[in-house]
Amino acid sequence: MTDTQRTDMLGCYGNSDMKTPCIDSLAEEGVRFGQAYTCQPVCGPARSAIFSGVYPHSNGSWANSMPLADNVKTMGQRFRDSGYHTAYTGKWHLDGGDYFGDGRCPDGWDPEYWYDMRCYLEELTPEERLRSRSTRTNRDPGVEEDFTFGHRCSNRAIDFLGRHHDEDFLLVVSYDEPHDPYLCPKPFSEMYRDYRFPRKSNIWDTLEDKPDHQRAWAGDRLAADKDALSITPADFLGCNSFVDYEIGRVLEAIDRFAPDALVIYTSDHGAFLESHSLNGKGAAMYDEITRVPFIVRWPGVTPGGTVCPHPVSHIDILPTLMEAAHLPVPGMLEGSSILRTLESPKARVNDAVFMEFGRYGIGHDGFGGFQPIRCVFDGRYKLVVNLLTTDELYDLHTDPDEMKNLIDSASHSSIRDRLHDKLLDWMNNTRDPFRGYYWERRPWRNDARRATWNYTGMARRRVREEDEPRQLDYLTGLEMT
Repeated sequence: MTDTQRTDMLGCYGNSDMKTPCIDSLAEEGVRFGQAYTCQPVCGPARSAIFSGVYPHSNGSWANSMPLADNVKTMGQRFRDSGYHTAYTGKWHLDGGDYFGDGRCPDGWDPEYWYDMRCYLEELTPEERLRSRSTRTNRDPGVEEDFTFGHRCSNRAIDFLGRHHDEDFLLVVSYDEPHDPYLCPKPFSEMYRDYRFPRKSNIWDTLEDKPDHQRAWAGDRLAADKDALSITPADFLGCNSFVDYEIGRVLEAIDRFAPDALVIYTSDHGAFLESHSLNGKGAAMYDEITRVPFIVRWPGVTPGGTVCPHPVSHIDILPTLMEAAHLPVPGMLEGSSILRTLESPKARVNDAVFMEFGRYGIGHDGFGGFQPIRCVFDGRYKLVVNLLTTDELYDLHTDPDEMKNLIDSASHSSIRDRLHDKLLDWMNNTRDPFRGYYWERRPWRNDARRATWNYTGMARRRVREEDEPRQLDYLTGLEMT
């Protein structure tokens, strides 16, 4: 997986200007998902859902620098406990520390191959650390590929494949690239020097019918001359092609040592690049940051060069892997196995996917602070409930750039309310700790129930693991039913 990679930063997703031959080849050999979504468009929470199989609001890591709860099992632990050799190299971002991690291998993964960004930085001199965090290094004095974090992650992955391919294994290669500081060697660092990224219509979004917090986020960008705006992220796109090259190195090793392996490629979230007058990622649910590249290749199972048009989510990855490995899928996992879709890409598993937002980082107030958001997308319509501001509804068939907010459209009220009911049910069924009557009583919901202190009455936690003791009822002391 990569960090901060939009779908339109890849040739196989329609931008022929992008030089991403390795990922494009993977798509030619497997299934490309056209409507794949992150669970939260922030690094840590996105990863928390992928590697735990439960949503950020369920696993405790709903903002950067918030660790997974200590009773949450990870993908590594589940596969290790089932006899697999599990290895993880690259960005983790789930230990509760800041960006780089703490350098300590968490339970469930082979310590010999553990290599987060703290491990990388501790291999460097103080002067090299400064160089590694500066985009200027791409040109002065320049950088070699073996100096980069991504190249060293690939090396470990290739070593693991060479030594352990005869075992049942689960290997994760988690690149920080193309995330800033966009470190990459030539020719990648010079590849897009004169390139202008295509401008979508939502570059001109005035946010007039959008939530207040988005206008606060946009700030002075709203007044900028959009006709004169030129989007030239040369280093970002160069690093994007560089990480494609690194992925290619690992794919070559897979083809050599484990050609029948199931391979999943994705990214944690995207980046705005001036769409909707916003930059970065965070407290919004627009496709630029929530829709992610997602490709699966499994020889003999996935038909090559096919596209799945239906919505899938990062939350589906762990149950899919467990079913593919013929392991029992725990009932507490909150996604669905899409193994059937891998075999037949037109098969639809999810009638909708869900997204959320809490805050950018527990230590960051410069990213909007606490912005509770819940979102549901059914493949056409996207409903976004922004608890502290106002809400949004988009028809992505007629408005793929999400310019027209239909939240108050009378002709869309039944669609909106149906999605709202689905969202509320999801919050209740997953025991979202932030749920309450205020999510239901929105200004546009004319049939909302009156506010009650007990709301739905769902007052006890779900069964978590099939092998743990049944919880005891508060009133009787007997096992719950």
